[in-house]
Amino acid sequence: MASISMSTVSAPTFINTDSLRSLISHRSLIDHFHCSLPKASSSLCNPIRQSHDVSPTSSLLLMPSWSTSPSLPYIGVKLVTFFPDNSALNLPGVHASYVLFSSTNGQPLASMDGTELTLIRTSCVSGLASRILARSDSQVLVMIGAGAMAPHLIRSHLVARPSLKKVVIWNRTVEKARKLAEKMKESVGLDGVCFESSGCLDEVIEMGDIVSCATNSEVPLVKGQKLKPGAHLDLVGSFKHSMRECDDEAIKRGRVFVDNEAALVEAGELVGAFERGVIEKKDIGGDLVELITGEKIGRSSSEEITVFKSVGSAVVDILAAQLAYETYMQQHK
Repeated sequence: MASISMSTVSAPTFINTDSLRSLISHRSLIDHFHCSLPKASSSLCNPIRQSHDVSPTSSLLLMPSWSTSPSLPYIGVKLVTFFPDNSALNLPGVHASYVLFSSTNGQPLASMDGTELTLIRTSCVSGLASRILARSDSQVLVMIGAGAMAPHLIRSHLVARPSLKKVVIWNRTVEKARKLAEKMKESVGLDGVCFESSGCLDEVIEMGDIVSCATNSEVPLVKGQKLKPGAHLDLVGSFKHSMRECDDEAIKRGRVFVDNEAALVEAGELVGAFERGVIEKKDIGGDLVELITGEKIGRSSSEEITVFKSVGSAVVDILAAQLAYETYMQQHK
């Protein structure tokens, strides 16, 4: 995507939630990641994400990145708060703000809803992995978790694998799963897809060609023995050692891929598996950039179980912000 001339920018642009949704679709962002991620990953400076405990359960995360490449002349910073107990207040557990600057002259260019940006960029990373790793004839998507991330993940997987015809949603609170299924049935652009909810986790896992998890669970939800041959397991929720969405058997049975190397030291499923000797770091099949470039091969057979673990990165944040900002500027010339 062509960069915008900095001389055309005056006051910083504010991109709110509704604007962001109109500027970025799941398809456009998956395609943008597929095209831009390898080059961006090599040109961006990404300091290690800072995470500070605000309380025993809540955190503040700071995620900066910058590039001086002509195709990506930006500095971006995301500020994130993680308050998992917010569900009791009927509020999202994650709030964020994203600020974009010019890396040519330091000028502030835009601020945008970092919460929505995080939701769509995270789901599109999973969608891109699903495009590469899931079976092309996948028909059933199992969505574990019915929070704010779930509808985004559902849409991203449906874009990535148009063969999907059925989505089954499970949540600890059965009513939340039922309400999300009803909401997705009424969504625009999802004709031909059947949505339902279920209260039996083990049964739905056995159905899934793709099993996507977005929870804060510290107790393994996905039992590896329940995964069907050829399934693709997408793990989104955990980013601390104490968090874990699947058991060791799932890691052992599957061929594991990650979004980036930070997953190897942050994700509870992987850190625990390394400590217990279930797998070694050398057993990891590759990261997303290596899969895109073909440096590492993804699925090797129709029976193989693939596992994709993502923890997020400032690279995908700034690429998502780039797409939103440059699309906005093109529309407001």
